Amino acid sequence: MKSFGSKPWILPQPVLIIGTYDKEGKPNAMNAAWGGQWDMHEIIISLGSHQTTENLAANPELTITFATAETLVAADYVGIVSGKNAPDKMQKTGWTIEKAPNVNAPLFREFPMTLECRVKQKIDESETGYYLIAEIVNILCDEQYLGEDGNPDVASMALITYDPVHHTYIRLGETAGKAFADGKQLK
Repeated sequence: MKSFGSKPWILPQPVLIIGTYDKEGKPNAMNAAWGGQWDMHEIIISLGSHQTTENLAANPELTITFATAETLVAADYVGIVSGKNAPDKMQKTGWTIEKAPNVNAPLFREFPMTLECRVKQKIDESETGYYLIAEIVNILCDEQYLGEDGNPDVASMALITYDPVHHTYIRLGETAGKAFADGKQLK
């Protein structure tokens, strides 16, 4: 095996779009890859110093959605352009923006599934950022992405993952097996 030393290569990495309002109620979005489930009702995201972190200081509510193959270009754009420097950032995405029903944060209609969240804790907060723990208040899913069982059909969403090795996005979508079931073959 070839050795690469320590790298931020946990795979797959989600492509999370974080939606917030600034203190005047203007929507903003950023792309974040370093996040995941913290426990049953919480997520954790590593955040640098961004317009988003300033927005969360004024209003501790946010939405988190998952980028798709269809939203890839605009999702990448909100990760490379700061709301601090581009006043027309959100208009350029072309996204349909409305207020989320359960938190004071923007909802982007082009995404299949959205987590409505509230900041619960900030860990190691400094001028360069912090680890954000957010409580999941509600999950919204566009009905076109519901399966026959009435739950979100993740395979149909064309979600993308960030490849930190090659700095690319990879489309997900094929079911490979059944969790908590296929391993029983070895019992």
